[in-house]
Amino acid sequence: MRKSYGRFAIFLLGLSATVSCSTPSTTPLADSAPPDVEAIASSAPLSIDGSSTVYPITLEMAERFKQAKTDSPEISVNFSGTGGGFEKFCAGETDISDASRPISLQEMAACKANGIEYIELPVAFDALTVVVNAENTWAEEITLAELQTLWQAEAEGEITRWNQIRADWPDEPIALYGPGEDSGTFDYFTEVVIGEEGASRTDYTASEDDDELVEGVRSEVNALSYFGFAYYRDAEKSLNALAVDSGNGPVEPTGETIRSGEYQPLSRPLFIYVKADALEENPALSSFVEYYLANARTVVDDIGYEPLPNEVYAIALDHLTERKVGSVFAGKAQFDLTIEQLLEKEAAF
Repeated sequence: MRKSYGRFAIFLLGLSATVSCSTPSTTPLADSAPPDVEAIASSAPLSIDGSSTVYPITLEMAERFKQAKTDSPEISVNFSGTGGGFEKFCAGETDISDASRPISLQEMAACKANGIEYIELPVAFDALTVVVNAENTWAEEITLAELQTLWQAEAEGEITRWNQIRADWPDEPIALYGPGEDSGTFDYFTEVVIGEEGASRTDYTASEDDDELVEGVRSEVNALSYFGFAYYRDAEKSLNALAVDSGNGPVEPTGETIRSGEYQPLSRPLFIYVKADALEENPALSSFVEYYLANARTVVDDIGYEPLPNEVYAIALDHLTERKVGSVFAGKAQFDLTIEQLLEKEAAF
């Protein structure tokens, strides 16, 4: 059974959560972390912030780790969006930054200026899912060009009705909901739909809380939004996902189309970025990240995202063990290589 995001509501209201020792709803996996309980117990608390998309994965990992390591220190899991998380991370305020896009060139420069080295670890596949209300009877698929027409800055105050997107759609207002500008989902969608040099319209209801976006679309028959695949899967009885046509016919977001690469360009990897120096200074951080990678496949699936291939988790664990710092993404999304090929590239700083 997949996680219900309703169980995260009390945390999301405060935009943060501190993990307790309560029993998670699923049986924890075998603990692969080092057995030095005394060293872990004496470690400093762990601080995690960043993407709301990655947040439920990391929160569940922290809950399971706390159960497996009852003497582990406090793990604070917050979300302020990918951009907000990197701002804190590159200032040295957090140990791990959850990210729904690769670290940007500007963020890489900020980390370098502050002497922050990081290890880039992919943990799951996601699909940005374009959704409408379940009572919407006219929209089943949408083209990439139509999404650009709807969301580009030039549409602000101009493209406000469904029939302006497609003539046979009704002459009704579109209620737009979307991620805020600190969101990695916002950054990724803007880059791949509008273009690297383009900008998004701002006249929509924005939130860093994906549950608020779900509720917005659920409550208005004329609403449309986009967010991570797991949030759609948790609410699919009250939402419809649109198939997206990027030039080769409409493709629905499913586990199969995400894994195969058919659902492009809206499929993407999700990441955690780990402060390299802190791994040496804090035994609990090293233990937690090893646990994260060892158990990611099952936890990611339970949350509602797609697990990466086993080879990718193995490469990521090698990068952690070898302390391979930097990013292989050159500050932007890349589609010409597989995730395995990307991880074998030389990292940039």
